[in-house]
Amino acid sequence: MKLSASSKRVILACMVASAALSLTACSSNYVISTDDGHMITTHGKPVKDNDTGLISYKDADGVTHQMNQKDVKEIIEK
Repeated sequence: MKLSASSKRVILACMVASAALSLTACSSNYVISTDDGHMITTHGKPVKDNDTGLISYKDADGVTHQMNQKDVKEIIEK
């Protein structure tokens, strides 16, 4: 079976759109709102450690930080 040029373009466009959607789904950023009014943008989802009471997150440069869970007002997906 031979595909026409327009059919090939449609298939290629669908493949590119699928790849773009799958990449954006993996790299969600979050905003941590602190009790003292700071807004911290994270790269990826922050991780809560219930044993230590700390929240770990990566900043835009990929550096890992931790903060006390009691200092966090809320965490929102951006």
